[in-house]
Amino acid sequence: MIALMLAAACGSGGDTKPAAGSATSQDRGAPSSAQGHGEAPRETEAAAGRKDETDREAGEAGEDTAEREDRDTTAEQVSTFALDVDTASYGYARRTLQEGRLPDPAQIRPEEFVNSFRQDYEEPGDDGFSIHLDGARTPENGTALLRVGLQTRRDDPEARRPASLTFVVDVSGSMSESGRLDLVREALHKLVDQLGPGDHISIVTFSDEAELVLPMTPATDRETLHAAVERLAVQGSTNLEAGLTTGYAEASRAFRPMATNRVILLSDGLANTGDTSWQGILDRVAESAGRQITLLCVGVGREYGDHLMEQLADNGDGAAVYVSSVDDTRKVFAEQLATTLDLRARDAKAQVVFNPSVVESYHLIGYENRALAAEDFRDDAKDGGEIGPGHSVTALYRVRLRGGASGQLATATVRWQDPDTRRPAETSGSLDTRALAGSPWEGTSPRFQVDVVAAAFAEHLRTREPLTGVGVRDLTGHATRLAAATEDPMVTELADLIGRATALG
Repeated sequence: MIALMLAAACGSGGDTKPAAGSATSQDRGAPSSAQGHGEAPRETEAAAGRKDETDREAGEAGEDTAEREDRDTTAEQVSTFALDVDTASYGYARRTLQEGRLPDPAQIRPEEFVNSFRQDYEEPGDDGFSIHLDGARTPENGTALLRVGLQTRRDDPEARRPASLTFVVDVSGSMSESGRLDLVREALHKLVDQLGPGDHISIVTFSDEAELVLPMTPATDRETLHAAVERLAVQGSTNLEAGLTTGYAEASRAFRPMATNRVILLSDGLANTGDTSWQGILDRVAESAGRQITLLCVGVGREYGDHLMEQLADNGDGAAVYVSSVDDTRKVFAEQLATTLDLRARDAKAQVVFNPSVVESYHLIGYENRALAAEDFRDDAKDGGEIGPGHSVTALYRVRLRGGASGQLATATVRWQDPDTRRPAETSGSLDTRALAGSPWEGTSPRFQVDVVAAAFAEHLRTREPLTGVGVRDLTGHATRLAAATEDPMVTELADLIGRATALG
């Protein structure tokens, strides 16, 4: 599989604070039909381990609303999904709104809005996950919001393993938009300046065809690397298939077993030559990707092929981020370098089991195209998500409670594999109805409230429906209040974006 991670760029890899109700991870050695099978690289599983294209696309906004219906716990009390650290949906929506346009509802993925923001979860003491559950009753009678938060331990930037990075850079005609290729150059220059003596870089460009511009070169040769970046120039059409095929071939040739091996695609995702489907492209690179070469899709440009880049990331065990400014590139390639480059967990999955005597129905907000069957949770051959150090993943559920019921509401479990040994581990946590706050806005942490605002805003953009009985105009006030409480520039920006969306209708 194309394993990957990214430390989600803009926000979720930030500082963390202790939070009550967290459980630290323990290696439980849970039985699995695939245990013992995953010790070696899985060259032949790239296609078999992926859900097919139809399943992956089923959750896209604008499709059948049945995908968003509440699940009746008498028939389906288990919710299972692959972890996801993409943030591209929020990044591109932000740019679109700042330009005075409403984003396409089909490009809105609520989990990517929520996971763009910093969290306050306690870090685990080991290399696994801590798990945090909290929640609040909502204005709608008998309903509540449940938050499941997962956190990995941060690494000392000086202690990260060496990296072999193959950049696959789009230099096609569509990259001629003012500032687009300049932003790519800026990103590459920033990364080169941050790398250490054990790191190596190669550069592949693609337009009509692909070209190996720079074979794997030590990061200490900064003059050669910077000069290669400066030579990047726009030409021809967009043969993304050729670019990734050549990039993976170079990454495979230069593979180092004890290093982080990653392909980083920088493109607007507007493929128009060669195989333009994510499935065809992934099939072409499956063998090389199976060698534990991870993927990061970095999107740029006013016109952006969101679907292709998101599907490459999700179906290729990768992550997608979108950058529209020098500040964005600084966050991804400088401030959060260790999280961006290293890997803490492979094929990470979450499973939430609801108590049917307490919960009548539930609805997972977002993650539609990361859904898994319940039996896939402990099948280690099934695709999960790749998570970096110091990273948080958040999922929100809307639940309908049974009248007068009390007791354990739900138990959440996260399962992952060690990046090197493929040894599986799990950790769990539970939430009781007595722990629910009386309102999303009272008795909850500011970060919980930010998550609710971000998710509700995403739901407004893609469905025009309120999430918690609070309209979009009320969300502006909540976001403004939370910006002052958190002193977080990203929350201030969120309030501005909500105001812009309200003005645009």
